[in-house]
Amino acid sequence: MSLTIASAVESELLIKKSRFLCRVQPVPDREAAKLIVAGLRETHPGAAHVCWALLAGGHSAAVDDGEPSGTAGRPMLDVLRHQDLDGVVATVVRYYGGVQLGAGGLVRAYTNCVAQALKSATKVPVLKVRTFQCAVPYALEGLLRRELEAARGQLQSVQHGAQVTFVFSLEESSATALVDRLDEAGKGHIAWCAPTLAD
Repeated sequence: MSLTIASAVESELLIKKSRFLCRVQPVPDREAAKLIVAGLRETHPGAAHVCWALLAGGHSAAVDDGEPSGTAGRPMLDVLRHQDLDGVVATVVRYYGGVQLGAGGLVRAYTNCVAQALKSATKVPVLKVRTFQCAVPYALEGLLRRELEAARGQLQSVQHGAQVTFVFSLEESSATALVDRLDEAGKGHIAWCAPTLAD
């Protein structure tokens, strides 16, 4: 099962006068990660590098930002993968101290920086959510609302027309049982549209 972190965590390393500032935080997607990185570039205009790694919703990224290829973004990404994380971005701002670290030294520095930050992270399971749409006769509206509340689903919209159309979402682990209960109680009078899977 994939995990994410409950809130942002940080670490700082000083290696041969170079300063490494790491932050790992939850993100929904690549666009959110890019905004975070852009914000760091503005906040740290004197930094030599702003490297980052992303695992979110099936997408990944490993950006070296001018460091030798494979010495920053990839090691950071490997730490995220090793800890089964998803929905997170790791960023490391490096202030160059004037001493070359070499490829091995850079890999160790970026790896350790992310690993140190994650030591204080609270990890939580990534919950997959399904969204459903169905149409029910007015006589079944109350039943659907009660079952949805009991399953801790989130009602997104209700439209009253010839029938009542519901759009709702709930955790994937609860979805099959709820649909089975509604189908049995509705005796074939509930019309389902195809459910979709969302992160």
